[in-house]
Amino acid sequence: MSDCREKQFHTHEFLGSTRLAELEEDPHNHRFAGVSGPAIKVKGGHVHKIKTRTDFYEDHFHEIIATSGLQIPVGNGKHVHFVEAETTENEDHRHDLIFATLIEDPIAEEED
Repeated sequence: MSDCREKQFHTHEFLGSTRLAELEEDPHNHRFAGVSGPAIKVKGGHVHKIKTRTDFYEDHFHEIIATSGLQIPVGNGKHVHFVEAETTENEDHRHDLIFATLIEDPIAEEED
């Protein structure tokens, strides 16, 4: 079991909708939401792992497994991340998705 006193790095909420798939047979998309993994330090800043499932459409869902881009400052010491990915294949199709995470810890005051 992990020690609750370990330092937790920040995470981001995210939500969105996939792009349409099966345009000829059964056009549809899916919604998704979740919380990213903690910040992972990389050259130029940090990224986050994203892993979630979409909602169901008729008889299927998709998984989303991705890594965000680097942090994008939005002012007042806050930032978001851009994510461009593709779902897993299910029912013989995949969905593309593009979204930005929500601002990390939006109600916290800026650190000095």
